Amino acid sequence: MNSGHPMTQMRQTKSIMMRLFILLTTCAVNLPALVLAEHPNVVILFTDDHGTLDANCYGSTDLMTPNIDRLAEESVRFTQAYAHKVCCPSRAALLTGRHPQRTRISDWARGNRYGNSRASANLKPEEVTIVEVLKAAGYRSALFGKWHLGAKVGHGPLD
Repeated sequence: MNSGHPMTQMRQTKSIMMRLFILLTTCAVNLPALVLAEHPNVVILFTDDHGTLDANCYGSTDLMTPNIDRLAEESVRFTQAYAHKVCCPSRAALLTGRHPQRTRISDWARGNRYGNSRASANLKPEEVTIVEVLKAAGYRSALFGKWHLGAKVGHGPLD
């Protein structure tokens, strides 16, 4: 209540100023985190021959996977997905967001970089991938491991 007394008004002003200072300080300290939240890290671990029970976080009791478990604890976990009999169609689906049949990758993508290979053994260069979408949004990307979506010149991740 404002009694009109100068000391009371001064205390109220100090209280408001202190709250404002705390609010602004909190915003300033957390600003980097707020800015980073607009572009969270995106890490996709895509493994071959990895079953759903091959990590503790998914129910394994005989395999110790502390690093994968920690990532799962601190990240978004996907518990339902489409998998194919071999890795290539699943890779194509993950990268494009489309069913493998629509990308023409329906089997193991084998081929010779400079020789002849089946048309369906290479991901088409015009396919839009998650990497291209993320780059357009300001992200940087890296690929470690195998591409395995076609070997022919013009169909690789760096071509």
